[in-house]
Amino acid sequence: MSRMEKLTSAEADEAITAIEGWVREDEKWMQGSFRFAAFLDAIAFVGRVADAAEEMNHHPFIAIDYKKVTLRLTTWSAGGLTELDMQSAERYNAIYRSFKG
Repeated sequence: MSRMEKLTSAEADEAITAIEGWVREDEKWMQGSFRFAAFLDAIAFVGRVADAAEEMNHHPFIAIDYKKVTLRLTTWSAGGLTELDMQSAERYNAIYRSFKG
């Protein structure tokens, strides 16, 4: 399966379950939230997420609420969730772990 091919509902559910901290919002979206000790840590995280998103050419919706960052993912061209969304979520989790030291 291509990483840009839309996953079935069952495939998406199974994949998301394996990614710590991420939940499926609906048929098209998944979401992860990240908490930080300080506002500037949250902003630094967003900068690193942006760098990774550019490298992958796959960009999340980003919401910053003081020390909490929420990321939402979908693949517009596929009409829903794909393997690329799962890979992105895993990468963002790895970035977050680097902040937790």
